[in-house]
Amino acid sequence: MKDDQRRVLLILPQKIVDRARVLAGEAMITLKLPVSLQIVFRVLIEHGLKRGGDRALLASVASEATAIHQRRRSRADRTPAEPR
Repeated sequence: MKDDQRRVLLILPQKIVDRARVLAGEAMITLKLPVSLQIVFRVLIEHGLKRGGDRALLASVASEATAIHQRRRSRADRTPAEPR
């Protein structure tokens, strides 16, 4: 691995992985080259980051962050407190 590369673990919903698989399959048919999920995710991330000032992208990030925060909060509210 090159010095400027880092490994990252992504935990994604199955629905997103399935859509990426479809995109990889379409790319393989069109390009007649092997296209992995890793390649698809790299390209999607890079293109998304190039649109950094895009309001729709920022709204999507805000929506996802809010949803995760609410899920964590509701999970914490349901967990009983440890007795002291």
